[in-house]
Amino acid sequence: MLRRILAVPAGLIAGIICITIVEKIGHSLYPPPAAAASGDMEAMKEYVAQAPFMALFFVIIGYALAAFVSGFTASKIANNGKHTSAAVCGVIFLLITIYMMFSLPTPIWFWILGILVWTLVFAGSKLALKTKKI
Repeated sequence: MLRRILAVPAGLIAGIICITIVEKIGHSLYPPPAAAASGDMEAMKEYVAQAPFMALFFVIIGYALAAFVSGFTASKIANNGKHTSAAVCGVIFLLITIYMMFSLPTPIWFWILGILVWTLVFAGSKLALKTKKI
């Protein structure tokens, strides 16, 4: 029981780490203006509206990696043979993603990929369930 409870926070933490790493790489290649980096939401909105494709695509790459890793981590830790913990992680991340897309002026392709990419939690979960139990 404790494993199933801890599986979701562990999956979320693993996903957040993935997103952070990939977005840091993206920001090193496509740095946002200082005002956007300091938390100014208006500056961030302006940056996202004018950002090059790859600057936004790095976010999608981070989401994809996070989905896979969080699904894998949650299912591996839950160790119950089900996708439930991975699905919970995916839903939480999806709701956060939708909130961010409403907050920032993201293009339609970002909406489509931003929603679809969270289905990768099931790919990570499936791989976790196929590998040796811990």
